[in-house]
Amino acid sequence: MKLTILGTGTSQGVPVIGCECRVCTSANPHDQRLRTAALLTHGDTNILIDAGPDLRQQMLRARVRHLDAILLTHEHNDHVIGLDDIRPFNFRSGHPMSVYAQERVAADVRYRFAYIFGDPIPGLPRIELYPIDAETCLHIHGLDIQAIGIWHGRLPILGFRFGDLTYLTDVKTISPDQLAKVRGTRYLVLNALRTQQHPTHLTLGEALELIEKIAPEHAWLTHISHELGLAAEMPLLLPPNVSPAYDGLEIEF
Repeated sequence: MKLTILGTGTSQGVPVIGCECRVCTSANPHDQRLRTAALLTHGDTNILIDAGPDLRQQMLRARVRHLDAILLTHEHNDHVIGLDDIRPFNFRSGHPMSVYAQERVAADVRYRFAYIFGDPIPGLPRIELYPIDAETCLHIHGLDIQAIGIWHGRLPILGFRFGDLTYLTDVKTISPDQLAKVRGTRYLVLNALRTQQHPTHLTLGEALELIEKIAPEHAWLTHISHELGLAAEMPLLLPPNVSPAYDGLEIEF
């Protein structure tokens, strides 16, 4: 099984438009971060986690020829607005795309993409929405996927565990009962926005505290702001079992 990290940036991405800081002007490709998303691959099965505004570029760069399903963590623009770009997958498969989301998120998708759910005009993407919640355990093409309830500030959103790997982005807090689902995971992908406090995202210090509680063999940081600094310097701030993720990183487990 493999998780490909398709994007590790914030809602603005990195570099940020118009910013001249040393991160946004860096020539290091690890400092160039598309919006946060990931791809789970097992054999011929591909499952996408989030479909932000960089979806087309991410699919082309990763050479993804088909998708079996999409898991949505929540409804914010940087996680859903690329759904229109699934249409080539519809054309190749001849079937609607299975999209799994909380009821609230599904309602938001129907509102934003009302034209998709109207008359079947040729050329439009096709989506079949399936409701899930924090207690859902999915079985997709032989893969077991456990949903995990987390809090993005005051917004309840989802993370996902795939066997030995847990993927959590846009976390600020997690309740003890949901944290229990994560314990024992060998590999963890977790957001760390910046060092300064933020109302809806973990800071670097908060992320490291949570990683220490979960105690994975290795953790990778994602949803990284340009305010966190240069990718080349980040390892100096991290313990040996924690690394900054980068676009294109492949984690086999």
